Amino acid sequence: MAINIKSSRELAPNPAYELMYEEYLEDIKSSGIILRHKKSGARVCIMSNDDENKMFCAAFRTPPENSTGVPHIIEHTVLCGSKNYPSRDPFMQLAKGSLNTFLNAMTYADKTLYPVASCNDKDFNNLMHVYMDAVFYPNIYKYRQIFMQEGWHYEMENADDELTINGVVYSEMKGATSSPESAIWDALGKAIYPDTTYGVNSGGDPKVIPELTYEYYLDFHRRFYHPSNSYIFVYGNCDMDERLAWMDENYLSAFDEITPNSEVSLQKHFGSAEPKRITQKYSIGATDDTEGKAYFAFAALCGSNLDILDCRAWGILSDVLIYSPGAPVKQALLDAGIGQDVFGGYDTHMIEDDFSVIVKNAKAEDLDRFYSIVIDTLKKQVEEGISEKALLACINRDEFYFREADYGGSPRGLDYAINMLQSWLYDDKAAFDYMHFLADCEELKKRIGTGYYENLIRKYILESDHCVLIESLPEPGLVEKENEELKAQLAAYKASLTKEEIDHIVEETRLLRAYQEHEPTEEELNCIPSLKRTDIPRETVPFYNEERTVGGAKTVYHDIETNGITYLNVLFDIEGLPKEYIPYVGLLGAILGNVDTADHSYADLVMDIKLNTGSLHFGAPTYRMYGKQDEFRPMYGLYTKMLADKVGFALDTAAEIIASSKFEDTKRLREIIGEVNQLLSEQSMRMAQKAENVELVRE
Repeated sequence: MAINIKSSRELAPNPAYELMYEEYLEDIKSSGIILRHKKSGARVCIMSNDDENKMFCAAFRTPPENSTGVPHIIEHTVLCGSKNYPSRDPFMQLAKGSLNTFLNAMTYADKTLYPVASCNDKDFNNLMHVYMDAVFYPNIYKYRQIFMQEGWHYEMENADDELTINGVVYSEMKGATSSPESAIWDALGKAIYPDTTYGVNSGGDPKVIPELTYEYYLDFHRRFYHPSNSYIFVYGNCDMDERLAWMDENYLSAFDEITPNSEVSLQKHFGSAEPKRITQKYSIGATDDTEGKAYFAFAALCGSNLDILDCRAWGILSDVLIYSPGAPVKQALLDAGIGQDVFGGYDTHMIEDDFSVIVKNAKAEDLDRFYSIVIDTLKKQVEEGISEKALLACINRDEFYFREADYGGSPRGLDYAINMLQSWLYDDKAAFDYMHFLADCEELKKRIGTGYYENLIRKYILESDHCVLIESLPEPGLVEKENEELKAQLAAYKASLTKEEIDHIVEETRLLRAYQEHEPTEEELNCIPSLKRTDIPRETVPFYNEERTVGGAKTVYHDIETNGITYLNVLFDIEGLPKEYIPYVGLLGAILGNVDTADHSYADLVMDIKLNTGSLHFGAPTYRMYGKQDEFRPMYGLYTKMLADKVGFALDTAAEIIASSKFEDTKRLREIIGEVNQLLSEQSMRMAQKAENVELVRE
């Protein structure tokens, strides 16, 4: 299929739009065009290229004024049926007859996105239709029960029942905000952005969500879900002329331009060199020990998100200072026995961002020592200079990932749209400012050794007049205590109601149950578009597997375009490994490459790997035997990717790691095991919360 447009000159004349500006985006081989829909004021970005995985996204600037979670609740509710697709859950039906590669929605601190993607033209058109109908003509005005179901509601099936609060977002956020990590991040946002939209919880604070009224919720949608407040993306290899005409005729032309007043304000600085101190509590089990379970956070504002190079530099500094093995801030804290894990870094996707350092599971009395170590370590980095090798390694790693453009389960177009919104959301003339990644990387390399990175730390952290220091301390049984308080408040509230008001809640509960139990009619189901067999090409994607023998080893070779990147997996059969060693196989993958070898310290080893490869790591996969459903073979694998001229380096380094890793450094091994345990604990918590949310949705 040929690419339909490459510049605005090749667009068919369409009087509904005016060209604002355009640019060929060399880094992603795309023609970027910014249009304005004249009647509605909608901003439209066309990114035309040869990517068959087409992506559409309707984004809106949605800065909340409070922590009722109104943007999060609207994100849920607009997907519960619309004018042309009235079924209560059109997306489940749509997915059954779709070849979508992405179908989701997401709420950020100041924006909400509705992206879809598909490689099939007809499917892509269907998805666009359903999503635009959802955001502009949702059934939320017709059925109050949608707000009650997805947001919150008082619940009481009989007048004698206990009064409770329920709702999908309400229950979801009760689970999400109960973790100590969520508590410290929420406290940090409130502390460092107290006067702006970033100081409230866009997802919703369960204590505040019940303050949200149906009328305020509808007004929020009327104000912000208007084309005048929209940022619409169409990306990939599709007929852009047809898509632009379709959007105008079916949706945008029905709206007149308004002024949504959705601008995001900057935070006024405290004006003090000393950090503002905050103390808060988080819940642990009623009988759990509180010793060594404090969380500490230090954060400072780092300037405007429109200073693109500085923002990219802070991302590099986050990696160098906190996340790379041997990172100076992290290592200094761990060496001092402050906490069991260190995280934080540079927060992005806001009009102004902050740099933070957070430790978990620390001793409560170590707060001041934590702060001193962070500041003293950063001072030392400024005075002695940040490792040039570490900076270059992190820049090279980011550049490699950008060139690879592998975003896992997300389409490339979505990642590009999110990057663009880092500037376009705050400046209509800056849509493409974040799309010059490779040139920015070259400039960041040139600034190594010039004092640029050190001056960023000095200016925004060591000389900061707007920073915070937070301690989050464990309180046994806090959740249970708050639940009892809520129960008492609801009982008192019910006691204050008249019989008519109680009967109204009972009736509202009944109507909600009836709405939820209503089965869609055949007419409603038939409205939802689905692909026919004739809409699906008969041609299949080629399968590139060629068996070879290389150096005496059996090899499967894949001859495909990889933009110059070589992917190499080397597998070792461990079927004969004694069973008592099996539990340690996975742990070995975390250790290899993260301890010293005969020739390198682990910090230098990691830097060399970053400088020369995209990644090099070890793991223990299990493969099902071909043609045998119940037979599996355990393997141990080396996984690496690099540019073609670095294959030799990767193999030599892997051999060094395998043959000469030093396992006698018990201090380092304890650090790695602690990090692995923490990661597993967080994964288990997320899985438990996900399972809980699934059950809530089913109910």
